[in-house]
Amino acid sequence: QVQLVESGGGSVQPGGSLRLSCAASGTIFSTVAMGWYRQAPGKQRELVARVTRAGETNYAESVKGRFTISRDNANNTVYLQMNSLKSEDTAGYYCNAEIRKFDLRVYSYWGQGTQVIVSS
Repeated sequence: QVQLVESGGGSVQPGGSLRLSCAASGTIFSTVAMGWYRQAPGKQRELVARVTRAGETNYAESVKGRFTISRDNANNTVYLQMNSLKSEDTAGYYCNAEIRKFDLRVYSYWGQGTQVIVSS
C-alpha cells in the first residue's frame, strides 16, 4: 500500500506565503509524477501544479508566477511554495501521486487534504 502524508496548510493574510509538502511512502517502485489539486466549497477539484520525475512542470493559469512546485525524488516528496496568496486560493489542497509499483503498472493515490485559508 502507499500512503501520502501532507503538511503545511493553514491560515494566512492576502499577499502571504505558505509551503505545502507531501511525502509518499510504502510499496513504491518509482514515482511517475506528483502534484497538487485543490477544491473549494461547491466547486470541482482542479489541478494546481504537477511535476514529473524528470522535472517537467505544469501549472494552472491562475497560479502561474505565484506558485512553485518542486520534488525530491530520493524521498518521494513534493513541495508547493505558494506566494502572493489571494482569497480565491482558499481551498482544500490535495496531494496526488502517480506511483509505479513492482508490477510496473501506474496507480494514482491521494492524500487526505490540507486546508489553506487566505483571509484578512
